[in-house]
Amino acid sequence: MGDTGPCGPCSEILYDQGESMSCGPNCGIGDCDCDRYLEIWNLVFMQFNRDADGTMQPLPKPSIDTGMGLERLAAVKQGVQSNYDTDLLRQIIAAGEKLSGRSYGDDPENDVSLRVLADHSRAATFLIADGILPANEGRGYVLRRIMRRAARHGKMLGMNDPFLYRMAEAVAENMIEAYPDLKESLPFVSRVIKSEEERFGETLDRGLKVLDEEIEKLKASAATTLSGEVTFKLYDTFGFPVDLTEDIIEKDGFKVDHEGFTAQMQKQQELSRKAWKGSGEEAVAEVYKSLLNEGLKSEFVGYDNFSATGKIITILHDGSPVSRAEKGQQVEILFDSTPFYGESGGQAGDSGRGELADAGFTVLSTNKPLDGLILHLAVVEKGELRLNDECRLVVATEERLASARHHSATHLLQAKLQKVLGDHVKQAGSLVTPERLRFDFSHFSALTKVELEEVEALVNREIMANLPVTTEITDMETAIAHGAMAIFGEKYGDHVRMVSMGDASIELCGGTHVCATGDIGLVKIVSETGIAAGVRRLEALAGSAALNYINQREKIAKKAAGLLKGIPEELVERVERLLEQGKEQQKEISSLKEKLVSASVGGGSGGATKIAEINGIPVLAQRVECDNPKEMRQIMDVYKQKNSDGITLLGATHDGKAILIVHVGKAWQKKFPAGSLIRELAGKVGGKGGGKPELAQAGGPDGDKLDLALAFLPELLQ
Repeated sequence: MGDTGPCGPCSEILYDQGESMSCGPNCGIGDCDCDRYLEIWNLVFMQFNRDADGTMQPLPKPSIDTGMGLERLAAVKQGVQSNYDTDLLRQIIAAGEKLSGRSYGDDPENDVSLRVLADHSRAATFLIADGILPANEGRGYVLRRIMRRAARHGKMLGMNDPFLYRMAEAVAENMIEAYPDLKESLPFVSRVIKSEEERFGETLDRGLKVLDEEIEKLKASAATTLSGEVTFKLYDTFGFPVDLTEDIIEKDGFKVDHEGFTAQMQKQQELSRKAWKGSGEEAVAEVYKSLLNEGLKSEFVGYDNFSATGKIITILHDGSPVSRAEKGQQVEILFDSTPFYGESGGQAGDSGRGELADAGFTVLSTNKPLDGLILHLAVVEKGELRLNDECRLVVATEERLASARHHSATHLLQAKLQKVLGDHVKQAGSLVTPERLRFDFSHFSALTKVELEEVEALVNREIMANLPVTTEITDMETAIAHGAMAIFGEKYGDHVRMVSMGDASIELCGGTHVCATGDIGLVKIVSETGIAAGVRRLEALAGSAALNYINQREKIAKKAAGLLKGIPEELVERVERLLEQGKEQQKEISSLKEKLVSASVGGGSGGATKIAEINGIPVLAQRVECDNPKEMRQIMDVYKQKNSDGITLLGATHDGKAILIVHVGKAWQKKFPAGSLIRELAGKVGGKGGGKPELAQAGGPDGDKLDLALAFLPELLQ
């Protein structure tokens, strides 16, 4: 048990695996740590509570804490000496043998790696099947660490391509009788694992190279600890979890500087905080806190109303409380009650206006910096505002309705994303405004065109069904029992607001919504992108915004079709035909250019190409007309026929930049490799280049110095 807390005497059941497992003449229970006497069961008679100073206090209700090792018991029953030799894991190890080409039992180090693959692939398969995805924090990071450790052991077995996703197939095949759900979830599990393998594979080799170099430095300096800076670099740049780095260096007798790593992590976090923290933000936040401490709060009455009466209880000007606001001033106003929705939960705040007998103001936006505070950013248009004034508050109706359409659309999108992609889809952020919606969600890869179309179609089907949208204030337990979706990590109070859209969606939400899904009108997904590892972003339009978007696209299609003398239905066909014509014309242009170059090289255009001889080498240095490196290679194909055994240098300028290419005949490639020549020549035009001994290319920004580069070749061959 732990150093402190409930404890008591212990009883263990051990199994003697025989003398073959003995560690020597001193082998015995309690005398060694070998596996001859295998603990398979343990009972702790919990009757005391141990304090930090070692004092033992009797527990008011003693109990027995008992636990059995399932896999150890299976090993005993099956007559094998290791958990890895049981039918629970041996078939998965066999899959690792097949994929790696290594045999279990031939080499102790390989055996360790094969066991790691079996254990970690099984863990990853079940974690992902239960809806956990690789991430940089929490349980998702535990999964990522497991998978990356397995990837490294696969590398040690010589596997350079993704393999762990194929191990998942062996896991499912071995465990499917006890866990039939694996059959349905396996395709999804395999895609997640393969995606993570490919992502880590891009940095694994480079990270291992850096670590190998650092290990050599440690050996050379007789040091024993890998610095926190290097450990953090491996973590931050190459995705190496700290325990993976420890795993790798442990065999060489080195350890990680954990304190140094933690210091580097804290340093980065502090820099991040400074990067987003605005000037004066903390001071303003203190003002808001002080308002709450004074008992000043707003009541939101705008779920069913677009107008209401509210009394001014605070006016803030430049972050400080004032007693009045004059015409032209921009202030923040707190009312005792308001129909204005304060920005929160991803939904933008309302705008509108306020009126009283001798004054008026425009509400530009509404914010909710703290729970209970709804602050109205307003400009006084007429008269003067004073504390305790009663005002008529009117929300901009069209903007509020547009926000409600986008917010309700977001709920339907999440429900249909889960239906199409799986229950692992969870909200990771959102933005709802009158103009558009943005929805961030957990998923491991880009959505296909078919998936996007299916999600959009399902959402619009629920809109056409005109499902009732209802709200209910209830407790958290009841809401979850009804199947309500909650945002992971969000703090909820004793009572929550449950928003239901028929059977299509049930979520906990404090935002404003339509009365029925038909009020949304239409949803159109306009983009889908990745914003972080394992997080995707959808942007969509609802209602009139979606209709305007479609109308605008239709206008563009009609205009484009008109330019091609057709109708929109023929647009794709006509563009394809035009592109094909362009390709054919480009071929003709290239052919004509080759003929012109051939004529120029042969003297057909009036000026024969001259080949000089330098130290017995046939040398040709020529300026040509060319637009890009690919075209330059085509021109060189013509020129090198004229000087195949010598050295040929061609140069051109385009948009003020220089293009160079060198060909070296076989007889001169050892003495003057093209790659070496081009590096020297590129320096004359301010650039760099390289290539093979036979052919090399370069470019540079100083096109006006091309002639210097051409003239420099003879000097290089002296």
